[in-house]
Amino acid sequence: MRLGGHWWLGRLVRWRFNPQPFSFARPWDSCRGPMAEALSTGVEAAGELKAAAQQNGDAGSDLGEPRVGLPEPAGPVAKPTPGSGEQASAPAADPTKRKKRRGATGERVVPPPKKRRTGVSFGDEHFAETSYYFEGGLRKVRPYYFDFRTYCKGRWVGHSLLHVFSTEFRAQPLAYYEAAVRAGRLHLNEEPVHDLSVVLKDNDFLRNTVHRHEPPVTAEPIRLLAENEDVVVVDKPSSIPVHPCGRFRHNTVIFILGKEHQLKELHPLHRLDRLTSGVLMFAKTAAVSERIHEQVRDRQLEKEYVCRVEGEFPIEEVTCKEPILVVSYKVGVCRVDPQGKPCETLFQRLSYNGHSSVVRCRPLTGRTHQIRVHLQFLGHPILNDPIYNSVAWGPSRGRGGHIPKTDEELLRDLVAEHQAKQSLDVLDLCESDLSSGLPDSTAPSSELAKDSLEELTAAAQKTDGVVEAAPQDLGMLALASEKAAETDVRNQETDPLCTECRLVRQDPLPQDLVMFLHALCYKGPDFEYVSPMPTWAQDDWQGD
Repeated sequence: MRLGGHWWLGRLVRWRFNPQPFSFARPWDSCRGPMAEALSTGVEAAGELKAAAQQNGDAGSDLGEPRVGLPEPAGPVAKPTPGSGEQASAPAADPTKRKKRRGATGERVVPPPKKRRTGVSFGDEHFAETSYYFEGGLRKVRPYYFDFRTYCKGRWVGHSLLHVFSTEFRAQPLAYYEAAVRAGRLHLNEEPVHDLSVVLKDNDFLRNTVHRHEPPVTAEPIRLLAENEDVVVVDKPSSIPVHPCGRFRHNTVIFILGKEHQLKELHPLHRLDRLTSGVLMFAKTAAVSERIHEQVRDRQLEKEYVCRVEGEFPIEEVTCKEPILVVSYKVGVCRVDPQGKPCETLFQRLSYNGHSSVVRCRPLTGRTHQIRVHLQFLGHPILNDPIYNSVAWGPSRGRGGHIPKTDEELLRDLVAEHQAKQSLDVLDLCESDLSSGLPDSTAPSSELAKDSLEELTAAAQKTDGVVEAAPQDLGMLALASEKAAETDVRNQETDPLCTECRLVRQDPLPQDLVMFLHALCYKGPDFEYVSPMPTWAQDDWQGD
């Protein structure tokens, strides 16, 4: 159709030979009817709405990035008019109409959300939050103040802070949050909160300053296996998480490398469970990270582990292809189940000392806890696995996939066992997690008898010695909040409002922080990194 192509091109050529005031008015504009007029107005209005959204930083978001909406205006949104875009001249304002402003009298105004800086890693300002000290074979972190920051979640909108704290943050009594308000610890859109009855809106930004304690980890150093312009390879000790998670922040590989080896802006290429030791690789740039992750997707990488398991493992190579199902992401527990994801692991016995076997493991897939779950299914769990070699699984401890209880009962009994031992960190949990939806750990199922729990509790009291140095008196929190308001939050290791400061915990023994699973080798098309065999994997080891 003649009018549908580049109609302006012919007009431009004619203007070249007969210069006249040039216009990009379309030939059919003069003959369009009411319908065309309405469509044109709608298109222009839509374009102006998009331009306005771009000016407010809401032109869209990358996949995987939560899309944050625009702040709610105080009054109704005025319809845009044709020609009101940024490039067009604005029509004269009607003096008889008052322009409505955001933030009418008595209404709280929410500032627009800040742009996120994607890809920014931890820097010197994070590393300087606190320091380490070493005691009894453990690496410890001095308690420090930390700001938890978050935008208002959708389910919080329209509810008061009081409601949110009472329903989702039940680790502390409401009296604590009231004292935190008086101490100036709670901020809403960077303004101090004075009343917990304030109702939350979309895009509200919350900041809560807390006194943070981290669990100790082994004092064993992180050894560098290799470093070049592309990667950093380390031998990770057991008990140290790879990156900040849960209660761990400074006692992580990422922070230790940044603080003690000046290795920053690292990209983890794979992960190891906190209790697993061995080869751990980091990329120094995003480009290297993407290249190696492409090799992972193409199954070009090989991983090899070594572990020590219960009993005499078969001498011949064993292949396990049982599918694995995640029982709980929060607790971090999996089991063999026909509805699970397919996976495959190859096992080869290396030695047997009459009590336990050293086994080489080659996972051909990468499911969570794959090696540990498959060994449990085969009846040879890792000797000191705190999850998959637990009595909570029943008399057979999960051998052959036989678990005589529901998933809810299993989770409840696992939590009960580790709560009694004061070892919830093994499950990546803390006491506050138990009050927000996990099974009631004080009500054991029939498989985990009450007398067993009593024995566990008694043993825990002897070995872990958790003592409350000063019982929490809610009536004293008001006085504590006044002291907290006067406290220099940058130089104090104790805090008047902190319940953790009132507890005296006996430290774990260094050997209790080790699980006999070690990442021995990581190999790709153009690299191979190997870590030394751990002591417990030696042929003459008799620690069992």
